[in-house]
Amino acid sequence: MAGQAPQISIPQLPHLKAVVITAAWHPEICDALVAGAVRGFQAAGISNPTTRMVAGSFELPLAAQLAFDEGFDVAVIVGLVLRGETPHFDYVCQGVTQGVMDVCLSRSKPIGFGVLMCDNLEQATARAGLPGSKEDKGYDSALAALSVINKA
Repeated sequence: MAGQAPQISIPQLPHLKAVVITAAWHPEICDALVAGAVRGFQAAGISNPTTRMVAGSFELPLAAQLAFDEGFDVAVIVGLVLRGETPHFDYVCQGVTQGVMDVCLSRSKPIGFGVLMCDNLEQATARAGLPGSKEDKGYDSALAALSVINKA
């Protein structure tokens, strides 16, 4: 783990329209990440965030851009990219990361980055917010996105 997550105050922003977008791969991990993101939004008073699914993590930035173009104010994307035997892992991770940054900057709206990029399922499980996990990156991603709105 990279360390203890910082304590971030949770703003009350019930007027926001929020979306959580998940990749379809590794549903046990992604479902837990979605649940964490929804809890994070609910803690901010956003009672019914929308949830959407795309095929894989590479599709997440475009799905977030389309959601913003529909009128959503804040997004969290979640997924899992596992290292394999080919460079595919590196290209997907780089593409998702750059794509999310491009969407955030072009739309001036925050995306909570909850895409796990792990060497194995054990690392992902430790970060997914499942029972026994040490971290809940879905929840953390929602709070990170909301912290930008709070300061904007």
